Amino acid sequence: MSVTVRVPAKVNVQLAVGAARPDGFHDLANVFLAVGLYDEVTVTPAAGLRVTCEGPEAAQVPLDRTNLAARAAIALAARYGRTPDVHLHIAKDIPVAGGMAGGSADGAGALLACDALWGVGASREELLDICAELGSDVPFSLVGGAALGVGRGEQLTALETGGAFHWVFATAARGLSTPAVFREFDRLTAGLDVPEPVASRELLDALAKGDPDALAAAVSNDLQPAALSLFPELADTLAAGRAAGALASLVSGSGPTTAFLARDPEAAEHIARALRTSGTCRSVRVASGPAPGATVVGGATA
Repeated sequence: MSVTVRVPAKVNVQLAVGAARPDGFHDLANVFLAVGLYDEVTVTPAAGLRVTCEGPEAAQVPLDRTNLAARAAIALAARYGRTPDVHLHIAKDIPVAGGMAGGSADGAGALLACDALWGVGASREELLDICAELGSDVPFSLVGGAALGVGRGEQLTALETGGAFHWVFATAARGLSTPAVFREFDRLTAGLDVPEPVASRELLDALAKGDPDALAAAVSNDLQPAALSLFPELADTLAAGRAAGALASLVSGSGPTTAFLARDPEAAEHIARALRTSGTCRSVRVASGPAPGATVVGGATA
C-alpha cells in the first residue's frame, strides 16, 4: 500500500520582517499565496526510513534525516508511538533553495501521507502543530490557498481571494540559504529602527477583490535588499521581467527565485518568453494561484 500527496509551492506577496528577537527568529507579517507548481510525496511501508528524490535539481535534495519529509515522518511516528518505517519518494518540481518553500512542501506532504498510510487519524490541529515544529513555512504548505502568517509565519489566518492571479517565476543559477539571507537582513538593518511587521490593508483588499493592478501596487518583500546584496545578478532578472510588461516584480521569499505578476495568462506567457531569452535566469515557469494545499491524490490507507 502507498499514499501519494501533492503539495504546492508558494509566493510571498508581502513579507514584512521585524528586528531579530532574542531567540534569533524574526517576527513576520507574511502573506502567502499558494501557486500551481507541485511536488508529490509518495509514502510506502519499508523496513526502515528511506528518502529518494527525482526531478529537476533532485541532486541538491538531502536524502538523510535532515530532509523535512523525513523529519515529518519521524515526528508523526513519535507522537503516535510508531516507528517511521517508510520509504519517502519525492517527485520534485518546485525549485530547490528557491524561496518557494519546496522543502516545507515536502514536509507537509509527507506528514499528510504518513497520517493517511498509518490511519492514525490526526486532527487538523495536530497536523498543524507538528508542521509548526518542523518550520515556519510548513503549516502554510499544508493548508494552501492564501493566508497571513504571523509570529515566525506559522500562525495562520486564511485570506479571501477574489480570483486567480497569474505569475511567472524565474529560477537562478544557484540557490540562496534562508538563514544567510536573514543574517544579511540583520547586517543591513543594524542600528536602524526596524518597524513592527504589519500586513498591508491595501494588499489584503487587492487579494480579496482579485485585482492584479492593486496587488501589484502593494506587493513588498523586506528580504529583497538582503537577497540582492548576496546575489546582485538578480537585479538583471527583475529588470528583464519589468521590461517585458510584468505588473510587479519581486524576489520570492528569501530568494533567489524571482516572481513576476502578470495581468492575464497571455501576458504571463509573453513575460515568460522574454525571460527565457534574456540570459538572466536558468529556467522559467508559469503558474497561477491560489492553489490548494497538501492533497491526497493517489493510493490507499493501510
